[in-house]
Amino acid sequence: MYKKILMAYDGSEEGRRVIEEGGRMADMCGARVMLLAVISVPAGKVLSDAAREKARGIVETGVKMLQDAGLEASGDVTVGEPVERIIETAREKHSDLIIVGHRKLGPLARWWRGSVGGSLVVDAPCSVLVAVQPD
Repeated sequence: MYKKILMAYDGSEEGRRVIEEGGRMADMCGARVMLLAVISVPAGKVLSDAAREKARGIVETGVKMLQDAGLEASGDVTVGEPVERIIETAREKHSDLIIVGHRKLGPLARWWRGSVGGSLVVDAPCSVLVAVQPD
């Protein structure tokens, strides 16, 4: 079914849900997994080495969790607009499933920031699974 799964991961509670659900899916399908952390830098700001290293540490921790579960996993950190970078990476890696977490937002925040999951569904080159935290 799925052979290459791209998981957007940021180390948050929602991100851990991505690893849990994505890990189960990868295990069932025998798929390879790539964790991707996207650092969004506002215009006019400079990305610090500390921020990049923190993101690398988060991805390395997630990759280790997946590898400890017996999965073939790798990770990467990239900079840019999250939806664009996730879609570009999915295309580059020939992913057949993208998994993202869902963070509940109020109506104003959803309008202002938009929905990564919703935007991905429109332009993704493959299927998208949105991992939701149970209430």
